[in-house]
Amino acid sequence: MLIPKKVKHRKWHKGRARVKREARGTELAFGSVGLMAVDECWVNARQIEAARRTLARATQRSGKVWVRIFPDRPVTRKGVEVPMGGGKGSVEFYVAAVRPGRILFEMDGVTMVAAREALRRAGHKLPLKTKIVARS
Repeated sequence: MLIPKKVKHRKWHKGRARVKREARGTELAFGSVGLMAVDECWVNARQIEAARRTLARATQRSGKVWVRIFPDRPVTRKGVEVPMGGGKGSVEFYVAAVRPGRILFEMDGVTMVAAREALRRAGHKLPLKTKIVARS
C-alpha cells in the first residue's frame, strides 16, 4: 500500500470541503487514455491499490499504467468506546484528496477497447464518479 516515507506533521486538521475544479493534474501527461474524477472525495490507499490491481489484471499486465494520485494526507481515529478528551487519535490510514477534474490513472500500450474496459472496472473500485478521457 502507498504511504508517505516521511511527513512534516504527523496529524493534520480535517480541513473544509471546497467544491472547485482541480488546478493541476487535469490533462493527460503520460498515457493515451485516462480516468478522470467527476466528484470530489477522499480516496484512501487501499482503494487506489484495488483500482491499480484491477487495471493490471484487466490488461494481463501488458502496457503501462501511471497512478497520478498519492495518499499523503493522514486520517486519525480514536479507539472504540474511548471517552471524550484524551487528545487526538492515532493515524489510521492515508488519503488523497481528489477534486473534480483530476486525472487518477493513465494507460498506454494497450488497445483502446481494452483500456476503456479496464478503466471502467477500476472506476468501480473508487468511491467517486469517474469518466474516461482519451488524448485527442
